[in-house]
Amino acid sequence: MTQPTDIRREHLSTALALASSGVPVLPLRAGKVPFGNCRACADNACGGRPNMKTPGPCTCPAPCHAWAAATTDPDVINSPTWARAWRDAAAVAYHPGGADLTVVDLDTPAAVAWAARTLPATQTVASTRGEHWIYQGAMRSVNGVRAGIDIKSTMSYARWLGPGTGTLTALPDAVRALAVKTAPIRPVPQVITVPAPAPGGVCPHRTPAYLARGLAMAEQRITQATSGVHNAVYRTFLAVLSTHGRCGCLTDVHVGRLFTAAQTKGESARHCADAWTNARTALGM
Repeated sequence: MTQPTDIRREHLSTALALASSGVPVLPLRAGKVPFGNCRACADNACGGRPNMKTPGPCTCPAPCHAWAAATTDPDVINSPTWARAWRDAAAVAYHPGGADLTVVDLDTPAAVAWAARTLPATQTVASTRGEHWIYQGAMRSVNGVRAGIDIKSTMSYARWLGPGTGTLTALPDAVRALAVKTAPIRPVPQVITVPAPAPGGVCPHRTPAYLARGLAMAEQRITQATSGVHNAVYRTFLAVLSTHGRCGCLTDVHVGRLFTAAQTKGESARHCADAWTNARTALGM
């Protein structure tokens, strides 16, 4: 019977082998999720991914910032600061975009059948619920492009499930098209005036670029929500207000952008206004 220690040692060995072939890797804990941010980055102190105060790959000593921690450096992978993560690791993940790859994650038999009818054959790996189809070439990562289908490439990670079978094929236009599929027609967003918080403190953000990146990330969180949209909108409003709501950074234009993103996902103007008010109330604003 294989002991847990042997399994974890195997994870590290697999990671080093992948890294030596140019595939950036990182450890995953139970639940197929990355290890949490380090103490220096806890509570978004660093600005959070994908907009850290210092853009680019994660440079924290321990695995941090999910896909951004993935590396091909054997000294980092074998370092004492990563050793604890490997001891607790449940799996190995890799950053497909960092290896110029795209993974079409097919989570249901119906999704697999659709891919077999529609997409060119390529390297294929069996997964817990379906298959990973791997193509040569990187693109934007998008979840829920079709029922049971996610695209994992840049700014994403995929669990390593083995080399699979088949020959790696160039990323086809059919997969790229999934990421830019025309969204369902929604009603034109209604205009409702909700004032931005009045200035009341010293702005800690130093540059307009910080606010711009934060708003872009907030809009992305809303537009990429695949379920529980109302809760996603509320949580996003809460995060934006907690970061930018007391220093006078936010303007009515900024608030309008967030409302537009929410209404594009089907939220009504009134629901947006209620979510904004509830978020302000929760923060005592």
